[in-house]
Amino acid sequence: MSKPTFAISCPVDTYSGYGARSRDLVNAIIQTDKYEVIILSQRWGNTRFGYLQDHNDVEISKRIIGKLDKQPDIWMQITVPNEFQRVGKYNIGCTAGMETTVVAPKWLEGCNTMDLILTSSTHSMNVFKQTKYDIKDKDGKKIKDLGLEKEMLVLFEGVDTKKYKPVTSSLDLSSIKEQFCYLTIGHWMQGDTGEDRKNMGFTVKAFLETFKNKSNPPALILKTQQVGSSIIDQGKILDKINKIRATVKGRLPNIYLLHGDLTDENINQLYNHSKVKVMLSLAKGEGFGRPLLEFTTTGKPIIASGWSGQCDFLNPDMSILVGGQLTDVHPSAQVKDMILEGSKWFTPDPADVGKKLKDSFKHYKKFVSSSKKQRRRTLTEFTYEDMATKIDSILEERIPKFPKLVELKLPKL
Repeated sequence: MSKPTFAISCPVDTYSGYGARSRDLVNAIIQTDKYEVIILSQRWGNTRFGYLQDHNDVEISKRIIGKLDKQPDIWMQITVPNEFQRVGKYNIGCTAGMETTVVAPKWLEGCNTMDLILTSSTHSMNVFKQTKYDIKDKDGKKIKDLGLEKEMLVLFEGVDTKKYKPVTSSLDLSSIKEQFCYLTIGHWMQGDTGEDRKNMGFTVKAFLETFKNKSNPPALILKTQQVGSSIIDQGKILDKINKIRATVKGRLPNIYLLHGDLTDENINQLYNHSKVKVMLSLAKGEGFGRPLLEFTTTGKPIIASGWSGQCDFLNPDMSILVGGQLTDVHPSAQVKDMILEGSKWFTPDPADVGKKLKDSFKHYKKFVSSSKKQRRRTLTEFTYEDMATKIDSILEERIPKFPKLVELKLPKL
């Protein structure tokens, strides 16, 4: 008896957050053994292709096709909602969601073409559900209301504990002399200093201001890039860092740049390195915050913004959440049909950031005790296996039963 065809269009071969999400979902659906899974591999911005070959992922690679030759029973797109389209008999859109307080009209329209939408966090789901528009004609007369009409569910991004786990790291960080380092990971996105979504510029400045003129200060390891792994991109990042350093007076602590893509194994080695003590994420908004979840498996402290997707799994009693306020997205960070004028996101309070950096450095052992509780929470509620169980249940409950082709056996004459 044939299985329903399940076609998934996604950036499965890219070094990106959406790429990692795609691989998790593809593997989870394959493992149910209920569907004939085929994959249409897509690009994701300027992020690099080649993840599957670098990690020798044969199971996914062998299912990639060039194009569809017939309508699939189930169609899933893992992307931003303005790209959603109906292709299958049953259609699922999967998106990390939104990092601000508003989604664009085209995102709502895209969602409304699907049968089911999956998003990564409660924050994202709430933003979709709360966003409403009055659609008007050319004369300004209201035609209709626009809001989310289709079912949306939260499907968290579970951490693969076979990849991300405590290890004795052999990663060579010998060029870093400090024994206590903060680690910040994320793309340095568009926006003036202190206005980019991952808030890299603000993070650099806050770290320098907090630990300037200190004897034996900690260091900051900045794992970042803009649009690629080139020497040119690396130079642009170093230029940004140096321009910020020039605005801070005094004897400054060291910042070390890690530029380019790392394998999952090397990322885990970085997380677990003895010199890496704390993860620092002062992002203005996250759809989910995947590196933060991965880092919880180390049992080390995390300092993070106390707003948006990561608050689904970062418990304020177990992690160090920074206070702040919602502010308008700066024009330099706005993106057409995505990060909109008039939307808001989180701006950390500089005083609270400084205090929590100092406290985590001075009273490190106290915070380790709490972060071990955070690790236990991740391992019991937010693993890949937990996510795979949930997606199997969602699909089983919502996908209709398709007519099955039965071979007609005629009697011999």
